[in-house]
Amino acid sequence: MAIYTKEDIFRLVEEEDIAFIRLQFTDIFGALKNVAVTASQLEKALNNQVMFDGSSIQGLVKIEESDMFLQPDLDTFAIFPWRPQHGKVARLICNVCKTDGTPFEGDSRYVLEQAIKEAAKAGYTMKVGPECEFFLFPTDDEGRPIVESHEKAGYFDIGPTDQGENARRDMVLTLEEMGYIIESSHHENSPSQHEIDFRYSEAMEAADNIQTFKLAVKTIARQHGLHATFMPKPCKGVDGSSMHINLSLYKDGKNLFADASDPNGLSEEAYYFMGGLIKHIKGMCAILNPIVNSYKRLVPGYEAPSYIAWGFGNRSPLIRIPFAPTSENTRIELRSPDGAANPYLALALCLRAGMDGIKNKIMPPAPISGNMNKLSDAEKANQGIEALPGTLQEALAAFEKDKFIQKAVGSHISKNYLKAGKALWADYASQISPWEIDQYLHRI
Repeated sequence: MAIYTKEDIFRLVEEEDIAFIRLQFTDIFGALKNVAVTASQLEKALNNQVMFDGSSIQGLVKIEESDMFLQPDLDTFAIFPWRPQHGKVARLICNVCKTDGTPFEGDSRYVLEQAIKEAAKAGYTMKVGPECEFFLFPTDDEGRPIVESHEKAGYFDIGPTDQGENARRDMVLTLEEMGYIIESSHHENSPSQHEIDFRYSEAMEAADNIQTFKLAVKTIARQHGLHATFMPKPCKGVDGSSMHINLSLYKDGKNLFADASDPNGLSEEAYYFMGGLIKHIKGMCAILNPIVNSYKRLVPGYEAPSYIAWGFGNRSPLIRIPFAPTSENTRIELRSPDGAANPYLALALCLRAGMDGIKNKIMPPAPISGNMNKLSDAEKANQGIEALPGTLQEALAAFEKDKFIQKAVGSHISKNYLKAGKALWADYASQISPWEIDQYLHRI
């Protein structure tokens, strides 16, 4: 990540002929928002004087305490390559502050910032490598996305079978122009499904990168007449889209998860970190998998975890330890999160839960070998393997029960998240689906 001063940004805005600056922030549900200012208002923006109405953003504040200010993180300054080359558009990612200048406790970026600072007190830095999957769907004559696609491509297929190849190439080139290091990109298993993997980074930068990545992918897809969605399970009978999170912990520049003396190559910190994740994963699900549709993905048989277990190189458990050719590559891959998650809250909870595991020396259960989906219910019960929440309603109940997780995101977010989640579930539960009409209308 580049390091910028105010003077650097003033200079770049003038030299690059930047006309608009978008001051971006994220609401508690992960939606990216912005207030745009012209270059003439840049000084005001850099002095944290741009105000917005927080009561208009779901989950922020009440109408009687609505004034919020945006505090730009100067190091997030970036130019959007897809905007005009004359009168360019740039962005700054912001924290949300109250009128007295103090951080707003409902700002999810602040929640991650606090988790990072707490870990840093003990000398720890978490690095994150996200794997972001998405679908590219066609649009109808009015530009509305449709899930019906003629594409039949699967894993690693190439064009013309892979009909999204050109769009994906332009996404990669755009992201590289913005400073991303793209490690790989390819067609995923399901028709119209894709993955672009970018290099790992420290937790805050990783969360910022995820938000920018999603914006870039959606924008470039539209330029190709396509619709990009990070919805976990838009199509029945195929694998859904995940946002696997690869986690590693560093101290004094060393990857603490690696230990050559261990038969599995893992350190005590790695085992304890996993233990913390496993202990709190049920309570974390409402954040990592925040919508009704999330739980249509977390079912057996579709390369998504549905049970709480871990293993080596095994893609059926919740946590996978990938093969690591060097100690630098040793990491924990958490496989349950999806692209609907707020990345700031998701990474804050991963770090908090992992640190709880280290602090209290929580050991995970024994690893699982083989395909978990082939184990009988009796075999899973004998091994003490529990299921992840099966619905958003179950996940919200687990979140409400885990006081550690509620404290990790703070009382403001916990209260508003639960309120909105329960309202979402109630609305979903009251709907009459086409499946119900098909099943019951003609015979009851």
